[in-house]
Amino acid sequence: MLQPVTWRDMDDMAALKADGAAFGQMLGGVCTRQQAEREMADDIAFWACHRVGIFTIQENGQFVGMTGIHDRPDGRGFGLRFALYPWASGRGIAREAANAALNFTHDAGVKRIIAVAKESNLASRTILGGIGMHVCETFQRGGQTMLVYESVRDRQAVRQYEGR
Repeated sequence: MLQPVTWRDMDDMAALKADGAAFGQMLGGVCTRQQAEREMADDIAFWACHRVGIFTIQENGQFVGMTGIHDRPDGRGFGLRFALYPWASGRGIAREAANAALNFTHDAGVKRIIAVAKESNLASRTILGGIGMHVCETFQRGGQTMLVYESVRDRQAVRQYEGR
């Protein structure tokens, strides 16, 4: 189950973002509670402005992670993110949730969405490729090769394809 983040999710999100195994590969890495609170304020404001954003992921009523869209601080545009606790990994939850967030965002009218993964992060790269994103660019950050994936959907082309 995906739900847009709210302040009620703050404790769960702060714990996830402080967990190195869950959040260590993310842009900026693990967060303090104060950093997580600033990000939550940004995420809630992003939802209000763009009608898309970060979701919590719950399985059987238990918080297991997050996914969704944010405005990347490097200026590359709207970026897809996802992170799961390691104990929740391996069952396809991240792939299903990231795919749902990607489609929700495209359906809301966002034509281009990117995601960035370290070349060495095979788990994220497998998910991104599995949901139809393609590598469009590479760059170096901190001695690591970073891959930029993109998903582009032109609503006009989709309507024509579907015969609408």
